[in-house]
Amino acid sequence: MPTLNLKPTHKPIRAYYESLGRFGQIGVTHETAVRSAFQSLLESCARQVAWTLVPEHSIALKKNKRIVVDGALIDAFNLPHGYWEAKDIHDDLDAEVERKFATGYPRDNILFQTPQRAILWQNDAPVLDADLTDERRLVETLETFFSHRPAEIAEWDEAVARFKNKVPDIGRGLAALIQRERQTNRRFTRAFADFYEKCRQSINPNLSEAAVEEMLVQHLLTERIFRTVFSNPDFTRRNVIAHEIEKVIDALTSQAFNRRDFLDSLNRFYVAIERTAATIDDFSQKQHFLNTVYEQFFQGFSVAVADTHGIVYTPQPIVDFMARSVEQILQTEFNRSLSDAGVHIIDPFVGTGNFIVRMMREIRRTALEDKYSSELHCNEVMLLPYYIASMNIEHEFYEATGSYQPFEGLCLVDTFELAEERQLALFTAENTARVERQKKTEMFVIVGNPPYNAGQENENDNNKNRKYETMDRRVAETYAKDSKATLKRYLQDPYVKAIRWASDRIGDEGVVALVTNNGFLDGMAFDGMRKHLADDFDAIYILDLSGNVRKNPKLSGTTHNVFGIQVGVSINFFIKKNDSANSPAKIFYARVDEFWRKKEKYRYLESKEHYRNVDWKPVTPDKRYTWLTEGLDAEFDTFIPIGSKEAKAKKDEAVDVVFKTYSLGVVTSRDAWVYNFNQNALSENMKRMIDFYNDQVFKWARLGDKNENVDDFVIYDDKKIKWTDRLKGELRKGKTVDFLQPKVRASLYRPFTKLNLYFDRLMNQRVYVFPSIFPTTETEMENRVICVSGIGSNKPFQTLMASMLPCLDILEKTQSFPFYTYDEDGTNRRENITDWALAQFRSHYGDSAIGKWDIFHYIYALLHHPQYRTRYRANLKRDLPHIPFVGPKGIAMNGPVPNAESTVFWAFANAGARLAEI
Repeated sequence: MPTLNLKPTHKPIRAYYESLGRFGQIGVTHETAVRSAFQSLLESCARQVAWTLVPEHSIALKKNKRIVVDGALIDAFNLPHGYWEAKDIHDDLDAEVERKFATGYPRDNILFQTPQRAILWQNDAPVLDADLTDERRLVETLETFFSHRPAEIAEWDEAVARFKNKVPDIGRGLAALIQRERQTNRRFTRAFADFYEKCRQSINPNLSEAAVEEMLVQHLLTERIFRTVFSNPDFTRRNVIAHEIEKVIDALTSQAFNRRDFLDSLNRFYVAIERTAATIDDFSQKQHFLNTVYEQFFQGFSVAVADTHGIVYTPQPIVDFMARSVEQILQTEFNRSLSDAGVHIIDPFVGTGNFIVRMMREIRRTALEDKYSSELHCNEVMLLPYYIASMNIEHEFYEATGSYQPFEGLCLVDTFELAEERQLALFTAENTARVERQKKTEMFVIVGNPPYNAGQENENDNNKNRKYETMDRRVAETYAKDSKATLKRYLQDPYVKAIRWASDRIGDEGVVALVTNNGFLDGMAFDGMRKHLADDFDAIYILDLSGNVRKNPKLSGTTHNVFGIQVGVSINFFIKKNDSANSPAKIFYARVDEFWRKKEKYRYLESKEHYRNVDWKPVTPDKRYTWLTEGLDAEFDTFIPIGSKEAKAKKDEAVDVVFKTYSLGVVTSRDAWVYNFNQNALSENMKRMIDFYNDQVFKWARLGDKNENVDDFVIYDDKKIKWTDRLKGELRKGKTVDFLQPKVRASLYRPFTKLNLYFDRLMNQRVYVFPSIFPTTETEMENRVICVSGIGSNKPFQTLMASMLPCLDILEKTQSFPFYTYDEDGTNRRENITDWALAQFRSHYGDSAIGKWDIFHYIYALLHHPQYRTRYRANLKRDLPHIPFVGPKGIAMNGPVPNAESTVFWAFANAGARLAEI
């Protein structure tokens, strides 16, 4: 149980009295001002016990009434431990207490406070009346306030401490029991096989048996909660999916397994959940509590599933803002409403149902029954959220109408799978019928929070994002096709597929409202996506909630990000109107302060209420579909590009660029294996991994069933091999590898750090153009590459010269521009600076003595120049360097300049040559 460590001499107490003193000196006594000092003191105390002080906390009362207290102390499970109400020095505190209680304020651990006095009520009785001008009495008040624990909360704290590590063990024990029963219990074996096939058809054709076993474990562990906490004893009979799973559980328990006995050790934990939930009257707070229980306990054995599905529940202020905004957009843009007939609404990634529940509250009561029965739709692919969503939505309807009616708009299905044309039996006949009805329905509103996850970092995890033939093709033929970026990996993120799916699904008109990763706003890989969004919609509103911890290390995901994740977040409204105009979308953008904490962002959303109250700024994309152009210098685009994908792809002589070709640094995806300071150790490592890989190839060749998934076939052992998707692909083809000592080469692994590299097309994930840049050790004696930070780097622009194979990470996303290129056997040496560029430099400076090595060194010096790096800082994050001519008065535009002094060129060229030597 957390305890408060506080003394009169401690800094928070001193700061409190100093703040009051400053207010007193200027005659400020009103509540709004003076309560800030006590709020800071409470926040400091709350941090000690791992609670959060939530200002302006809303409490639901009966008959849909609410009150708002000045503050509530909330723990990680969203359970309130105490309430605070502030008054100013002129208020009659006793009268204020009576008045607040008359309106329904809680009587369990609530502190009423003015700068001079505090009254504390606990367990429906006053326990303390203190003079706060006495610092010892102030400390006593706070200690009493923070030490209070209702019996149910104390029981819950004890259960959490006791069962924190036990629930995952129980889950793993259930999984092991299921596997044993599949070997010995014929009835269960048949039931499981039938259930597994239904899951493959309805959820994922590549679904593993282990994932289905996990579904059964989740059901066994949580079914009691749905029956008891939500007061729904008929849940497993009424819910079409739960009813189907119970058939399998019946078969599991038919022989020896007793569900009740097995879970008996968790009985105290279940009782604690049930009693704690019973103290929460507000249904949405009860739902949040159970979400947190699920995340912290029952998800403990589902880490891989949580990773690929990006399980994050949407905070209520975001849901409220989006729901109210959708209603406003419908009224403003379409003269319609969520309540109108024909306005079909779908949440394609419903999670626990927050968005649909909130949309129901926006719908007129007179229209709700019709909307509920036929115009609200949602999908969920994971079992536990599906259960919770089903009960949340049904409970909301019951609260609104007073009658129970099963919700038939919820499907257990993968939304992206619905884009495929094939007809499938989707779990049960009723679930299949729901899916088919949904597929035939024109949607007018798409709302929700799609999963975010660009993909697994380590192939040995064997936990890829699922591939979808149709959706992957749609992204490839639109967003990827029109992207100028070299690296397009981030377009594989599920949220990108979700936006593509929604853009196709909305039809001729409607609203798409999604809260997503905000990387598409300015990421280079998303330029094609931005182009298509502007083409597909008529108006776009982006509210950037920031919070990208990876870009800004001063931020904390748990503190500054609205979801507590590492990537930035934005709320996006895409509006499509059925008119004849074929013009690009009008784009509007707003951004909250980067350093606001998540609670400040929530308060901002609550204060704005909906999108019309936001101060939007119009966005004018540039010709490269850049939306956020702040800091970009238009002059940069007038300079000569150092290289381009178009010139690189040309087979004949290139023009309009300095270098014909360039390359990303070598990507191994197995650095620990293919890099080493010691040549002998490297050789031994590689021989061992190659032998193991070849053995896997031979076993695959002898395999009778070539339809087996190679991901499930190979052995994952970090001490024997590091798999990549490409290496698995070569295994499928039966490709073996021989160790060759000449492939041990020198490599620049990090700035000024040389390692030995086993340079091989198969053992390295990507070698790009480097077999033609440093094909042999001899070429290292004469060739040089200028390495620069790649597009989208989060770090300031950097450049280095290298005379050996560079790793991708010597600089961030390193791009390398060589002086020479060769055939892969080291013959046919060619200069890589174009003749066109040589002519431009000679013409501009009027100096025929300028050679290509001079230009090479001139560029290297220019890229080091502080003025160049500072002035074009933003451009260099979005593009490869463009090379200006520098004259006596600084940077000049392209083309000949009268009286241009070549002495300036030579000063740069000589400096660059010296830098290259260094």
